[in-house]
Amino acid sequence: MSKSDAVFSPDNSLKPPELSVFDAAARVQLRLFSQDDLNAILDIQNASRAMAAWRGRDYEQLAADPRGMILVAESEARMLPEIVGFLATYRIDRESELWNIAVEPRHRRKGVARALLREACRRLSESGVHRLFLEVRESNLPAVELYRAFGFALLGRRKDYYLNPKEDALVLVHRLVQPGP
Repeated sequence: MSKSDAVFSPDNSLKPPELSVFDAAARVQLRLFSQDDLNAILDIQNASRAMAAWRGRDYEQLAADPRGMILVAESEARMLPEIVGFLATYRIDRESELWNIAVEPRHRRKGVARALLREACRRLSESGVHRLFLEVRESNLPAVELYRAFGFALLGRRKDYYLNPKEDALVLVHRLVQPGP
């Protein structure tokens, strides 16, 4: 097991992650990123206009960092499962930030983003994270609605945070439920 394959436990030691979790509502398998997923993630990113444009090596560096986590959602296809969405977070102590989330256009509005968020929050909570932060374009109404429905609250606004076009970012926070003893 490499450090990039591990997650933090509440006592800050590393423990092996669960291999994957099936989300019946979205009909996807959720698992940690592997190098083989990189091209699919870049394709999804390129099909998502409102998303930050990362390079392949940005995802590779995040996946190699023990504080980073990239989850992928894999379709339930019988022959060749396809990556239909992904989510990237970065942890600092008891807080984490959602850096990127996107779903392949043909699979949007089917619960994939919600499944990714739910699984990320579960894993983060189990590792001792108390709050998850994110920035989102004010005009990205589908994303804003998803986050509000998921329980994120408005924390503030960053003036002219985004470029091309210039736009404010809403800063949202979600308090994670901590697992029992």
